[in-house]
Amino acid sequence: MARGDLPDYPWDLMGPYRHRAASHPGGIVDLSIGSPVDPTPDVVREALAVATDAHAYPTTVGTPELRAEIVRWFERRRGVPGLTEANVLPTIGSKELVALLPFLLGLGEGDIVVHPRAAYPSYEMGAVLVGATAMAADDPAEWPVGTRLIWLNSPGNPDGRVLTIEELRAARARARELGAVIVGDECYAELGWEGRWADEPVPSLLDPAVTDGDRRDTLVIYSLSKQSNMAGYRAAFMAGCRTLIARITNVRKHAGLMLPQPLQHAMVAALGDEAHVAEQKERYRARRGILKTALEEAGFRIDRSEAGLYLWATEGRDAWDSLGRLADLGILGGPGHFYGVHFPEHVRLSLTASDERISAGAERLRAAVHP
Repeated sequence: MARGDLPDYPWDLMGPYRHRAASHPGGIVDLSIGSPVDPTPDVVREALAVATDAHAYPTTVGTPELRAEIVRWFERRRGVPGLTEANVLPTIGSKELVALLPFLLGLGEGDIVVHPRAAYPSYEMGAVLVGATAMAADDPAEWPVGTRLIWLNSPGNPDGRVLTIEELRAARARARELGAVIVGDECYAELGWEGRWADEPVPSLLDPAVTDGDRRDTLVIYSLSKQSNMAGYRAAFMAGCRTLIARITNVRKHAGLMLPQPLQHAMVAALGDEAHVAEQKERYRARRGILKTALEEAGFRIDRSEAGLYLWATEGRDAWDSLGRLADLGILGGPGHFYGVHFPEHVRLSLTASDERISAGAERLRAAVHP
């Protein structure tokens, strides 16, 4: 598919539903796009403010302070020791990296990019942009010869699925058989809710229990958008195989891709402060409990959703019909159709709304059942 043949941006189809929900007398409860609504922590904003004298060009690799802080963060929060500054790289948000990685790795026509069955659409678009073929498959046994890039997403967007150490090992073993690069998108890793993930950390693809200390052809990406309310900062990073990091860095240097220096300073502050992360998680925990209970009372079944920032819900009918029902209550969600062809009866509902809006949505759901 040529770039001129790209499909329309899917969220543009939501206009009529947004208008319908906004017409509710109590106003819209927007649970569609997971854009944070809570304030960026003071520790981050203050760090940004003191770094505004940025007269020189930043470097693509990032400041030594930022790279060292990323290394420390991976060991402390993700259980990944032994990284060096050569194993990490800051990026301009994680979405541009997802969409550009096939290009940065030199993929093209005839190559296959594998991604989850329930998937953020940028995995597929990254393949489309370079003329590669995207394939949705969760079972490593289904990944075919010719696969050059494998995307894992744990916790998943939209479904909140968490991959265990055993599942990560199996995926990586298959990637090694195929000679493919495997990448873990772990942007929601701090948000575990149910089952074992209520108490245990969500495992990383770079965990030594997965890699046995061998990080070849293995990468992980992470974003501060959700855990630190820094979506507007476009603050993210990648880590893993130093050979791949060097190759990607070289391409990014030629393309002039670099994170603004004040933002790098703010990232150091965010990564070094855990109090605001715990505080934000508790906000999402409370909102999740209120919304999940109300949805279930209103006849929705919540699937997976053991971690992450969304509830993956179905009432057993086409997602567009469910969105219409929700829109009549002033609630806006996202249809499963946007996340692949396998989940036409699911809707994704974000926890990124204020306490007041989440409570309002829950009250409307309950009132629809018990008028």
